[in-house]
Amino acid sequence: MLRYRHVIRLLQRRSYSSGAANSGSPGGDKSGEEDSHPIRRTLRLLGNDMRKVKEFFVPKDPEPEQERIPTQSKFKFTGERERDPTLADDFQTHCDVLIIGGGAVGSSIAYWLKEKARDGLNVVVVEKDDTYAQSATRVSVGGLCQQFSLPENIQMSLFAAEFLRGANQHFGQDVPLHFTPHGHLMLAGEEHAESLMRSSQLQNEFGARNELLTADRLEARFPWLNTKGIVLGCLGLEKEGWFNPLALLSNLRRSASGYGGHFVSGRVVDFEFVPQTDISVVGHAGSNEANYTGLNKAVIQLPDGTLRTCKFALCVIAAGTNSGQVARLARIGVGPGMLRIPLPIDARKRYMYAISSQAQSAPGMTMPMTMDPSGIFIRRDGLGGNYICGQDSTEESHGQEVDSQYFDQHIRPKLAERVPSLGEAQLVDSWAGSYDQNVYNENGIIGPHPYYHNLYIATGFSGHGVQQSLAVGRAVSELIMDGQFRTIDLSRLSFDRLIVDQPMYELNNVLS
Repeated sequence: MLRYRHVIRLLQRRSYSSGAANSGSPGGDKSGEEDSHPIRRTLRLLGNDMRKVKEFFVPKDPEPEQERIPTQSKFKFTGERERDPTLADDFQTHCDVLIIGGGAVGSSIAYWLKEKARDGLNVVVVEKDDTYAQSATRVSVGGLCQQFSLPENIQMSLFAAEFLRGANQHFGQDVPLHFTPHGHLMLAGEEHAESLMRSSQLQNEFGARNELLTADRLEARFPWLNTKGIVLGCLGLEKEGWFNPLALLSNLRRSASGYGGHFVSGRVVDFEFVPQTDISVVGHAGSNEANYTGLNKAVIQLPDGTLRTCKFALCVIAAGTNSGQVARLARIGVGPGMLRIPLPIDARKRYMYAISSQAQSAPGMTMPMTMDPSGIFIRRDGLGGNYICGQDSTEESHGQEVDSQYFDQHIRPKLAERVPSLGEAQLVDSWAGSYDQNVYNENGIIGPHPYYHNLYIATGFSGHGVQQSLAVGRAVSELIMDGQFRTIDLSRLSFDRLIVDQPMYELNNVLS
């Protein structure tokens, strides 16, 4: 083969030189004549064959493909961009599912939808604060605990524990969650001891593992703990602990985006409605619900003040503390009939403090997250005698500011009484934020709205939303994709209980 190529090159050089020599003489240009010499003709044919062999075995560089546009086919939305080529940005004017709120719950819903549907479903998440400086996730202690009194809450926490056990398989290892498996210790006085016993029995029946400890056993097991006024404690043995809540949020958002979800920085300021004569709703006497008007578009204000609209097939309100306000934009709480019932979500403030103590008798590495009947909570934070503590306020939140005197007036005295070695701990840092409180019965509201056929709600988790976000996202995705709950039946947590006035109270104040 090499010999043939060498001969061909020699002949080519010879023909070029002879052509150049004859170019000035009459008849010297033979370019239009066929070379009839048998040897040169044979070598030329062999050369052509060798080029074909080379082209067969050596692949050509692939031609650049045009950018693939993700499909929006489920609800046959084509989008304004196809009609108006001047709209060249990434704003989605049409989508299948619009999620209002990009915190832990909203991002989880987007993650589960896109994890299952990928390009088959166009999902848009609108979040007003990309920095999450005002998000409830910022003031989450990252707790994972099954010590609830309602089966639904226990099951959601168990689901989260199983998911976080295999977090690397779901999210990879780029953003570790730093799970610390040292459980929760919930303390109870005489008034709540019996309730704690019943809850513990229920939790273990569902698969949790915890044990009840009397005051004497608590003192023996945790020498740093003052058991004055404590009758019973419940200690989680497995599937409990704490993790980095911002890392979980980052992984949910990053994974949802990687699967093709769209995150938009903006605020929903209004809805556009459309009459639908093919739908009839029968409600209270005297209402005009027979003339059904459905949700059609969301009006979104972008950071630069521009107003854009996004037409959706389905909408999910997962806006945390702003969920009540968004619901009012959809006439929930201000309309006739079933729309007269508001979404009962208010903002509650949580104060968080980082403290440090080098006291010899301070709690050590195996300290569980401890929750006192007074409402304060404390857990270890890494190494070196660092702790995080805080308390939820019963007052409505009106800002993110931290009262510098609140710690010394409200936290330190209770902390010194329960953990005496931390009474003189140094205050290192402090911050505050708001979480969404369901003022009706302090429990999450999950599922479709009874009036709007294309509106779902996932909010009001009252301080334990981060640990429940994984199960809630899975549940809402099942309602959207399958039309029913499959993993955990959460139908008792629907909006309907507000209509029939059947509250479901969670007796245990479990934080996340």
